Amino acid sequence: MNVQANSKRTRQLSLLLVLVFSLFVACMTADMVNPVLPLIRKDFGASDAQAGWVVTGVLLVIAIGVPFYGRISDFFSLRRLYPLALLIFAAGSLVCAAAPTLLILVLGRMLQGAGSAAIPVLSVITVSQVLPSGSRGAALGILAGSIGIGTAVGPIFGGLVGQLFGWPALFWITLVLLLALLPCALYVLPGGHPGTETAKERRFDLLGGILFGLAAGLFLFGVTQGQAEGFSSLSSWGSLAGASLMTAAFIWRIFTAEHPFLPPALLANKGYMAAVLAGFFTMFAYVSSLVFVPLLIVEVNGLSPGAAGLVLLPGAAAVAVFSPAAGRLSDRIGAKIPVAAGLSVMGISLLFISTFAAGSSPLLAATGMLGLGIGVAFTNSPANNAAASTLENEQLGAGLGIFQGALFLGAGTGASVIGAFLAARKEAAQDPLNPFYVLDAAPYSDAFLAIAAAVIIALVFSAGLQSGKQKNSSETSR
Repeated sequence: MNVQANSKRTRQLSLLLVLVFSLFVACMTADMVNPVLPLIRKDFGASDAQAGWVVTGVLLVIAIGVPFYGRISDFFSLRRLYPLALLIFAAGSLVCAAAPTLLILVLGRMLQGAGSAAIPVLSVITVSQVLPSGSRGAALGILAGSIGIGTAVGPIFGGLVGQLFGWPALFWITLVLLLALLPCALYVLPGGHPGTETAKERRFDLLGGILFGLAAGLFLFGVTQGQAEGFSSLSSWGSLAGASLMTAAFIWRIFTAEHPFLPPALLANKGYMAAVLAGFFTMFAYVSSLVFVPLLIVEVNGLSPGAAGLVLLPGAAAVAVFSPAAGRLSDRIGAKIPVAAGLSVMGISLLFISTFAAGSSPLLAATGMLGLGIGVAFTNSPANNAAASTLENEQLGAGLGIFQGALFLGAGTGASVIGAFLAARKEAAQDPLNPFYVLDAAPYSDAFLAIAAAVIIALVFSAGLQSGKQKNSSETSR
């Protein structure tokens, strides 16, 4: 009995290590190109808007791809899907590393996104299927920690390696890491038929998936164009109008299709929807901060991009250290209290940056990011746990896919919306919105105040999370 238990624990630990490292590589790769965009622009003789597609393209594909992978995990085993996604990710890295033109580089980045989109949602689904809820929160916390580290390390890694060896080296390193992960994933991932017997009788709702992809893609494109060209531009408001139409068509499809892409029961699941909306605005705030704190340090304090990236390290360390503890806490007392506490700490930290750090010492910005990282740690993994715990087994793929997709939509939306708001405040040159701010970087103070408002919205939605520990059908049936 002890031998079997030890063997099971060893296999679970091996599985968790593969998932953690895969998530780290995926998140690092998504953000590592930001510091080297000027080098890419120079090498290809491109404009800022053209080079920006190296970032925008991958975000679009990830935001669309995450829910798709979640849904098709109901039809294919994780042992097939996960290595396939890593292989697509690796192929995209190879295309990027050898790209002779900017167009090929953007297409390679989109291919990277088509692979990396699977990793967050399939990792959460794997943990939710393999581990009982009593230990699931701690594992989700470890995954959240790897996401936080990868997101913060990406710009630092990109800046240092890109400056020393050139931007193609970033993609060669990613390719080697992914090829090393492939055999490990094949060995440790669970096989067998996904879902329940009912899942075998369902058919994939291709039309619903297309409508969802168009809605998400047009929304993110419209927001991105709003930052670049203004929300009054045809490309922005036209895309947002198209997104609204596609969303209406998707909702119609939900209630008319025999086996819809998104089960209608999820929309009626108040605890699940609260987790989705709280997660969206949490990532809106967190990723916006990761983008605009370094920009603040470069523009206002005059430091190099590499030095500015170091300001993010305390927050990344906090996410890594506190996420597992937050996950374990949500296993014991439920998600509602940790999420509310985490969002409160995030809000206080952003108000601190807005009031004291914008235009002051980088050490104060690093202190604010430390608090923000602690808050994210106590928000992200418990929210994941809350979403998973409200779902029946046959809803895991679709439900977690939509949840993870909402996180990436929030991340992409936040950076663009706050970027447009910051540009508008720079042009307005008016008094700061924060009545307690007395320094000389008022537009940045206003930007972080707006980010804090997003956290308040997340806190309002978190009130709808279910109290106490949750159990899904896999446990009640045992």
